Amino acid sequence: MNDYKEKILKICNETSKNTLMETLQIDYVDVGEDFLLAKMPVTPKVHQPDGVLHGGAMVALAESVGSAASYIFLDASSYFVRGIEISANHVKSVKEGFVFAKAVIVHKGRTTQLWEIKITNEADELVSLCKLTTIALPRT
Repeated sequence: MNDYKEKILKICNETSKNTLMETLQIDYVDVGEDFLLAKMPVTPKVHQPDGVLHGGAMVALAESVGSAASYIFLDASSYFVRGIEISANHVKSVKEGFVFAKAVIVHKGRTTQLWEIKITNEADELVSLCKLTTIALPRT
């Protein structure tokens, strides 16, 4: 299982090259049977003007992790995935360190999937709770 896990994480991280995920320094760090976990550094690069993590950066992190999880848990050779709705409730500020986003499937339908993404700080405190709906469309 460990070799398989490392292969998935390597693919997720390699496909992030030259994308928003690389710009935000998102690093996929763990995967399990029903989740994908990534981390992102909190630096001035992702701050809003008053020095705390920008909500938009958290939403980008959540959608990145949820979409990557959709590819892992669906047949990516037959389908491509697009996010169709995302919502976020930001409940705590972060000024520095890392945040972690864990995407867990809530509903896995044939066409649509519903993901819950919890973003936490290094003390494992909830920072943002996000919901992402994705759609799997057949490759033609």
